[in-house]
Amino acid sequence: MQKVKKIPQRQCVGCREMKEKRALIRVVKSPEGEVSLDFGGKKPGRGAYVCPQLACLQRARKTRALERAFGAAIPPEVYDALEKEMVSGG
Repeated sequence: MQKVKKIPQRQCVGCREMKEKRALIRVVKSPEGEVSLDFGGKKPGRGAYVCPQLACLQRARKTRALERAFGAAIPPEVYDALEKEMVSGG
């Protein structure tokens, strides 16, 4: 009998849909409190996920979903970097 490998799922903070972890972009808050993008998914710290679509990012920004996920303010440059990465095609 072959073992079926489970695909990790995460919820987008923008659209609130469950999707494959690899299909989402991770935003991470480091133990030092710095918020940054984590495209490899390996940085230490608390992670939140967003779809690689501008609509999801804009919704997350509007509803302050990342702020709630991290319990901290998110610098505008983090949103700007996310938007730039999404526009450039990841």
